[in-house]
Amino acid sequence: MSLKNERLEVMQFLEKDVDSLIEKYLIPVEKIWQPTDFLPNSESNNFFEEVREIRELSKELPYDFWVVLVGDMITEEALPTYESWLMDIEGVNLMDRENAWAKWVRHWTGEENRHGDVLNKYLYLSGRVNMREIEKTTQHLIADGFDIGTDRDPYKNFVYTSFQELATYISHNRVAKLAKEKGNKQLAKMCKIISGDEMRHHHAYSEFVERIFKIDPSQMMMAFQYMMKQKITMPAHFLRESGDKISTAFEEFSNTAQRIDVYTSKDYVDILQKLITRWEIDKITNLTEDAEKARDYLMALPNRMLRLADRIKIPENSFQFKWVEPAFSK
Repeated sequence: MSLKNERLEVMQFLEKDVDSLIEKYLIPVEKIWQPTDFLPNSESNNFFEEVREIRELSKELPYDFWVVLVGDMITEEALPTYESWLMDIEGVNLMDRENAWAKWVRHWTGEENRHGDVLNKYLYLSGRVNMREIEKTTQHLIADGFDIGTDRDPYKNFVYTSFQELATYISHNRVAKLAKEKGNKQLAKMCKIISGDEMRHHHAYSEFVERIFKIDPSQMMMAFQYMMKQKITMPAHFLRESGDKISTAFEEFSNTAQRIDVYTSKDYVDILQKLITRWEIDKITNLTEDAEKARDYLMALPNRMLRLADRIKIPENSFQFKWVEPAFSK
């Protein structure tokens, strides 16, 4: 039997549990927060006063902060790319409304959609960013697509999502702390609740991987090794500003995030270690010889990567993004 067919069988076997996992990890629409809970009420007589408060508080936040917040928002707004990618995984049948995996992807997408929505509206009201340039970057990111090296393999895809959801939790949580330090409590609360969603999603995808490890440990181990060997590519890897065909925007965005300690190379290593610990990689049994070698590679990888992370030097001078105009820089 081919690996493709083996993975499809595993996904079909696990499908019976997906409805219960949706109940465990996702929140019903009527109970979960919505973007309007954190934004001025346009039906209220106090609407303009609340907008003025947002604009005044925004003046206290520095240039690098806005670059990171914009980058995070654009990453969230590229959601159509992520949904179409997940719908193409082996075992996820987009055309079958009753397919439980497709149901998971739709419900997960519904939760994720609120993140870009609330951040977009907040940025628009803040008066601190060039929304047209941001909108063009977002459209480029969706139109350009992305390749994270997972093909249609659910094992590789679930390693990716387990890692990426934890990375976005870290980023949004750190942005929340920075906003709170500057006295912007509403923005801090907004980013904090987004980070909570990301952590729930991380736990969900991590459980998917745990369940696969119990059924197909060797191939799951090989998939984990494969993803870490090629490195986890961030969703906004092909980020570019208007007029740029080949752009350094993602590199400069990453440098900015590292400079203000929102997401660093050491965080990448820490996430890897957390996954190794969560999935109890050192305790998994019944592995093939190749899978044992993959386990050895994974167990040694965090220390190797940490030594490399210690050598990274981050530029002090910030790149000038079109998203945040010089007149607004602080």
